Amino acid sequence: MTLRKWGYEVVAAADGIEAWDILQKDDAPSLAILDWVMPGLTGPEVCRLVRQLNKDRYTYQILLTSKSLKEDLIEGMEAGADDYVTKPFDQHELQVRLRAGIRILELQSELLAAREELREQATLDSLTRLWNRPTILEILKKELSRMEREDSSVGLVMMDIDHFKSINDTYGHLIGDEVLKECSRRLKAGVRAYDSVGRYGGEEFLIILPGCHTQCIESHSERLRLLISSEPMRIGNLELQITGSFGATFALPAFDALSEGLIRTADTALYQAKREGRDCVRIIQYDAASNAQSEFDPQLVTSKR
Repeated sequence: MTLRKWGYEVVAAADGIEAWDILQKDDAPSLAILDWVMPGLTGPEVCRLVRQLNKDRYTYQILLTSKSLKEDLIEGMEAGADDYVTKPFDQHELQVRLRAGIRILELQSELLAAREELREQATLDSLTRLWNRPTILEILKKELSRMEREDSSVGLVMMDIDHFKSINDTYGHLIGDEVLKECSRRLKAGVRAYDSVGRYGGEEFLIILPGCHTQCIESHSERLRLLISSEPMRIGNLELQITGSFGATFALPAFDALSEGLIRTADTALYQAKREGRDCVRIIQYDAASNAQSEFDPQLVTSKR
């Protein structure tokens, strides 16, 4: 086939319905040559259906037609076609029009890549590649709203790297940055696919655990604590034993919880952990009704090990 000789990977369709089925797929060809007259669906009908998909990934569509009336060509373009070639077609003309389509698709790919880069800059922390502070706070609000709808729960953990200032003072900020990145990697590796981890600020992190309360949040927090402290961090020629302090709380629909109150409660639990020796988990129950914070039963609190 001519297209294969030109280096294109060809996916053939026997009729308009098969062409439509192919173009709906996630891995659909980005460039389609459609005959105007096909069984099942015509070329313009397929064009119109493809445009209704509103996919991020653009499909450049060329109509192959024997129609030459201006009104017919306008109809095809209005249906969503990007270009057309009249039959009998000249191979050189088709090749030129395909190249034009490829240039458009390349530009669109560059735009998508630029958009993704801007999205990452707006939502991810530049150093750790975790969610940044505004984004993790927005995720917390959304999870609390979902909790109310689904009558579920949300666990919140605040983690702080112990003695981080001394790491910077002793080894320099570049080593401190590597510690932050490795802690971020371990935290992200230790949560479930639907949990969220964000850098709250400095050496503090927020971990959102949907569906977690009581024993669940204690076990998750303890697992994360061990992930940070169980293995030394090897950075260059250094081997650093890093630990973290964890403060946790959780929300239930009956609590009428607000994100600010939950963060304040987790922060209080975190400072309790730091006061009591660091490298441990402390959990405080959020009580919105009395605007108070009450400690859990000691059995649910993990001490330094």
